[in-house]
Amino acid sequence: MTLDHAATSAASGTARPPAPSRSDIEIRPLTEAGIPDWLRAMGAGFMQTPSVSDAELEGRRSGIDPDRALGAYAGDTCVATYRTFDQRLSLPGGGALASSAVTNVSVTATHRRRGLLSRLMTADLAAAKERGYALSTLISAEYPIYGRFGFGPATRSAVWSVDLTRTGLDGRLSGPRDGGRVELVPLDEIRKIGPELHARFFAGQPGAVSRDDRWWDLETGRITVPSREWKEPFWAAYRTASGELEGLVAYATDRKWDDSKQPGGTVTVQHLFTVSPAAERALWEYVCSLDWTSRVRSGERAPDSLLPDLFPDPRAARIHVDVDMLWVRILDTVRALEARGYEGEGALVLDVTDALGLAGGRFLLEAGPQGARCVPTDAPAELSLDIRELGACYLGDASPLRLAALGAVREERPGAAATAERLFRTARRPWCPDIF
Repeated sequence: MTLDHAATSAASGTARPPAPSRSDIEIRPLTEAGIPDWLRAMGAGFMQTPSVSDAELEGRRSGIDPDRALGAYAGDTCVATYRTFDQRLSLPGGGALASSAVTNVSVTATHRRRGLLSRLMTADLAAAKERGYALSTLISAEYPIYGRFGFGPATRSAVWSVDLTRTGLDGRLSGPRDGGRVELVPLDEIRKIGPELHARFFAGQPGAVSRDDRWWDLETGRITVPSREWKEPFWAAYRTASGELEGLVAYATDRKWDDSKQPGGTVTVQHLFTVSPAAERALWEYVCSLDWTSRVRSGERAPDSLLPDLFPDPRAARIHVDVDMLWVRILDTVRALEARGYEGEGALVLDVTDALGLAGGRFLLEAGPQGARCVPTDAPAELSLDIRELGACYLGDASPLRLAALGAVREERPGAAATAERLFRTARRPWCPDIF
């Protein structure tokens, strides 16, 4: 038989002072003066550095809106951080919704397991709903954390590794076969042409998120943050035969040679976004034809990317990573379900459970290619699910039939999961290229 630590310490006369209770730690909005300590706490939580340099402070300060940031404070010391910002999420069918994007969530190791994340998250989600957001989004560093707050994994991401010695591409090919061209582009030009092209890409790619001016300033080196370790990449553009810009790729290379003077370098694609299959093909063929390299690492791509089948030998590309990416938390079920498009047609009564009381209820969804109507109803439920599972299905990636087989959703009417499958799933999988 053993005694717990507190009892043992008391018996030996060496009782420790009790850890601060939850009531001893205050959650409060960030102030301009408090940003350095808030960043120090975030750096400790993410195991970056124990202090914040002037350069780090300067690089990060412009990206923080104190009105959208919270901290947990033990006395005057920040021990947990939380921040949101405005984001737009591209939806199936070509629409988009504003989202409250969650980032910079950390709890200092000395103050874990005291409910700080729960206090921060529940307070902010309620505030986001009050501000009028129908959605909240985040990228989850650890899988088990955010489901209990109603977030569901709504997209997946894959990273491909391509063995250039096996692709079967014609090494004599000097450019696109459709009359277009690929050209290197300087950084100052990327800052001018990139946002407009991304807006076109965003409009046609469900799961993509908006990129603001700060994103472009960071990716083109106008703003530097020491902890991001930015190094100038190469940028290349694809233009059609008529000169229209349809794709951009950013990539970095290393220079490695083996003992027999054979090149062993790797091309790492950082960003590649296009608005046509021709542009995607041309840019992949370009990065796979660079001299002095033997491998391409694709960066974050859609799990149903065209990439492997662009090669005569698709086995040259293998999935190196396949992981959940964007998580969605629905805050207004009616607005969220009416905003997206539906490829299938049907009607379904959903009974949605929400432990935080933000978006639950029973709803009749009537949807099809012409639009959707979602209203609260007293009709008998046909499919019961948690708000987390509704978030996972929202962009069309998660399968209601599979979730039913797993016991994560429950059919109250036989065939209801098949109806949900027909309504929610999309022909191409949603994809979020960005980590935030």
